[in-house]
Amino acid sequence: MDGVTDQPYRFIQKKYGQPDLLYTEFTNVEGLCHGATQLLKDFIYDESQRHIIAQIYGKTPKYFRQVATIVCELGFDGVDINMGCPAKTVASSGAGAALIENPELAKEIIVATQAGVTDFLNGKRAKDCEDITPQMAALVSQRAQSVPKEVAERTAIPVSIKTRVGYHQPVTTEWISFLLEFEPAAIALHGRTLKQHYTGLASWEEIAVAAELAKKTNTILLGNGDIPSLSDAKEKIATYNVDGVLIGRGSFGNPYIFKSEPESSDPSLTQIALEHSLLFEETYGKDERYNFLPMRKHLGWYVKGFRDAKEIRIALCQSNSAQEVKNILIEYNLI
Repeated sequence: MDGVTDQPYRFIQKKYGQPDLLYTEFTNVEGLCHGATQLLKDFIYDESQRHIIAQIYGKTPKYFRQVATIVCELGFDGVDINMGCPAKTVASSGAGAALIENPELAKEIIVATQAGVTDFLNGKRAKDCEDITPQMAALVSQRAQSVPKEVAERTAIPVSIKTRVGYHQPVTTEWISFLLEFEPAAIALHGRTLKQHYTGLASWEEIAVAAELAKKTNTILLGNGDIPSLSDAKEKIATYNVDGVLIGRGSFGNPYIFKSEPESSDPSLTQIALEHSLLFEETYGKDERYNFLPMRKHLGWYVKGFRDAKEIRIALCQSNSAQEVKNILIEYNLI
């Protein structure tokens, strides 16, 4: 999720929830291939987060191919093509969920991404990619040095797709059948159309249609949309015959959603909020563009449902450092 699933967020989710799979924020292939080195911050991760998938988006097949090679060099466990983002700034450019209405381009992007993985196996690296600047290639190479040997030497990583059931209206059978022709390792399907964005309810009936289609192939089908708890996730898996589910918004401020229930020794959500704040500063504090603002929304999520939540949230959303967060939490007897 753009602006949410950064390195500190994923670290916290993995540490306290232990989800099986984590995705990065989606990263623009055009930007990476035009030399925007700041986008590499989206690809920061640590070994605790495996299995970790690099999520990318855009509309230029040759750039997908080169970025897939970069993803392999950086040691990710998979590369995911976003064909589901409904944001106007993304879809209006022809990327994200707009690809549902442009299957020919979608095909070219999938094939190019798969080719980029093959290129890496054949010895190609960022420095060999025609549109990757020397500065970008040097940064990728530097990071790649910390990739464990067993990861760097493994075979091809899987290419997966994240998408929706349709653009204006559901076209699940046609769209998913089309994607399955290219044998992606997995398809994660959100049960809403682009037009719906995140309004209304996700259609798990449409997801079930896709799951049935995927059963005839080697592609894993994951459902997504409106999962409020682990018990509901298990119920959705059993009822709609999917191979698994992705939990997005339900994890906001609550890494314990991935566990049956927190253990007595587990820290409180407010203690985790402070740890998250400290990690955010540690991760990005030396960046010349750094500010604490992106952390504030997480703080609001952590205190959702608390007594005096509105008052606490207002205070936290004015904080500018982990120390200020700590002072506020102490003031309200929350740590």
